[in-house]
Amino acid sequence: MTLDLSQYPHLALANTPKELRQLSKHQLNKIAKELRLFLLNCVSQSSGHFASGLGTVELTVALHYVYNTPFDRLVWDVGHQAYPHKILTGRRDRMTTIRQKEGLHPFPWPPESEYDTFAVGHSSTSISAALGMAIAAKKENKGRKVVAVIGDGAMTAGLAFEALNHGGDINEDLLVVLNDNEMSISENVGALNSHLTRLLTGSLFNSFRDGSKKLLSNVPPIKELASRAEEHIKGMVAPGTIFEELGFHYAGPIDGHDVTTLVDTLSNMRKMTGPKLLHVVTRKGKGYEKAEQDPIKWHAVPKFDHTTEKFPESKPGKPTFSAIFGNWLCDMAELDPDLVAITPAMREGSGMVRFSQRFPEQYIDVAIAEQHAVTLAAGLAREGKHAIVAIYSTFLQRAYDQLIHDVALQNLPVLFAIDRAGIVGADGPTHQGAFDIAFLRCIPNMIIMTPSDEAECRNMLFTGHKENSPVAVRYPRGAGIGVAPEKTMTQVEIGKSRTLKEGKKIAILNFGTLISEAKKAANQLDATLIDMRFVKPIDTEAVLNAADTHDLIVTLEDAAVTGGAGAAVQQCLTEHKILAHVLCLGLPDKFIMQGTQQEMYTELGIDANGIVESIKNF
Repeated sequence: MTLDLSQYPHLALANTPKELRQLSKHQLNKIAKELRLFLLNCVSQSSGHFASGLGTVELTVALHYVYNTPFDRLVWDVGHQAYPHKILTGRRDRMTTIRQKEGLHPFPWPPESEYDTFAVGHSSTSISAALGMAIAAKKENKGRKVVAVIGDGAMTAGLAFEALNHGGDINEDLLVVLNDNEMSISENVGALNSHLTRLLTGSLFNSFRDGSKKLLSNVPPIKELASRAEEHIKGMVAPGTIFEELGFHYAGPIDGHDVTTLVDTLSNMRKMTGPKLLHVVTRKGKGYEKAEQDPIKWHAVPKFDHTTEKFPESKPGKPTFSAIFGNWLCDMAELDPDLVAITPAMREGSGMVRFSQRFPEQYIDVAIAEQHAVTLAAGLAREGKHAIVAIYSTFLQRAYDQLIHDVALQNLPVLFAIDRAGIVGADGPTHQGAFDIAFLRCIPNMIIMTPSDEAECRNMLFTGHKENSPVAVRYPRGAGIGVAPEKTMTQVEIGKSRTLKEGKKIAILNFGTLISEAKKAANQLDATLIDMRFVKPIDTEAVLNAADTHDLIVTLEDAAVTGGAGAAVQQCLTEHKILAHVLCLGLPDKFIMQGTQQEMYTELGIDANGIVESIKNF
C-alpha cells in the first residue's frame, strides 16, 4: 500500500523504531493517532486481526520509544496485537498482504524481521521465552533489556505462571507487561493512580525501598514490618499482591492509552533491575466504536468498508462444520442430561454459543487452559458424566500428555471434537491442523474418525458420544460439501468404510473432507473410491481387498503424511505380509505457510488436478 503522506505526516517520520526514538515525546500522541488510522485502513483492505491491535497502539509506540529495539528484546504473546508493531518496524507498505499467500506472516515471525524476536501464535509463551532471553542477556553482559507483553486472557494458562514462578525465583532482569484489555478501564485508572505508579517506579521510591531493606536486613522483626507496610500501602491502589508474592516488583494499573504516562513509567522501569511487572489497562478496539462495543465480533475481520462500519453481506450458504457440531451438541444435550461440553476459550470459534445459552449448566469454559480442559474432562468421565472437549487441532497439541495419561491410559469415554483439522488457511503454520492423526494414532484405546461430509460428521459425533472409550472426530475449518445432515442420528459401525465408486486398477482410499477432490480424480481415472471413515481402527478388510484387486492404492488425507492415515494403510499391509504399490498423498514433512485453503491444496497437490498428476507421475 502506498503511504499517503498527507494523511499520515507524523507516521511517515517513523519508518523504523530508530526514527521513532528521534522524535520528541510530544509528537507521540500524533504518531499513535495516525498509526491507529493506518491500521484501520490497511486491515479493512486485507482482512485480519483487528480489535487487539487497536488496543495496543499507544503501548507499542511507547515500548519502541523507550527500549532500544531490536537490540533490546520485545516478545509479544500470541501476536494478535502485533500489527502496530509490524507497521512501526519497516513493514508498513506490505501490511495489506498480511495473512495472504506469500505475504506478511499473520503473527511475529523471526525470518521476516529482526524485530520479531520469537515466533508466536499460541498463547502464554512470551514470559518463558523472554526469561530465557534475559538469562542469555545476563551471560552476554552487554546491557540488553528484555520485555514480554502478555494479555490477561493468556495469563490464565499454567505456562505463564510457571514462567512467573521461575522468573521471580532466579531474580533475572525482566519486564512483563500485563495488557489487561477488559471491556472498560477500571475506576482506579486515572491521574492519581498514574501519579502513584510513577512514584512507585521512580528512583526516589526505589532508592528508599532498597536502602531500607539493606539497613533493616539484620533486624528481622522490623524488616518484616517494613515489608508488610509497603505491601499494604501499595495494595490500596494496586492489585498486584500475587505478582509481588511471586517475586516481581509490581506497578500499575495505568491507562494503556496514555502514551505519555506509558513512556514515563517504562523509562523508570527500564532503569530498575530484577523481575518487574507493569499492569496496563487497555480497551480492545480502541478508537473504532463498533470494535469497542463488540470486540469478539471484531477480533478478526474480513475485508470491509470501514466508512460504513459494516461487514460485507454474506450469501446464504452451506453450514460450517463448527455449526454442525454446535447444532448436534444442542440436540444431544436435550437427550442426555449427563452431557458436559468443555472449551478452552473458543466458544464462538467452536460453534458453542447457542449451546452455552441454552444449557449453561452443561457448558464449561476453562479459559486458555487446554491441559486443564482435558484432565477436567477425564475427572468428569470418571464420575459418569459424558464429557466432550471441543478443541482446535492445533491447540490439542498443548494437552498431549493429559490426553495420553489422564484419558487414554484409563480408557475414559471422552469425546474430542477436533475443529480446524487440516489446512486452516490464513493463520499459517502455527494454526494448521496437520499433526492430530499422527499423534493420535499411536495412543492405545483411541478411536479416530474422519468424516467426509456434514451428515457423516453428525453421525460420527453421535457414535463417538455413545462409545465407552476415548474418541476423536476431526473436521476442517469452514463449510462442507453440501450433504445436509438429517435430524435423526445414526450410529456408524466402528472401523467400517464405505465404497462410493467401483473402478479399475487404482483404488483411492480417502480419509476426511477432501472427498470432493477425490471424486473428481476418481472419475477422471476410472478409479475405485473408498471413503475410509476411520483411521483407527482401520478397515483391514477394505485395505486388503483393495490391494488384491488393484494395481495401485492411493491414500488421501488433509493431514501430515508422516505417521498419518496413509502410514496406517501401509502398516496394515505389512502386518498381513502384502506387497502393494501405495502412494500417500497429504501434507508434506514441512510447516505449511499462510494462504487460502484452496491455494494450499493446489500448491500441495491434494486438489483433484494434483491427485491425478501425482498418480500419473507415480
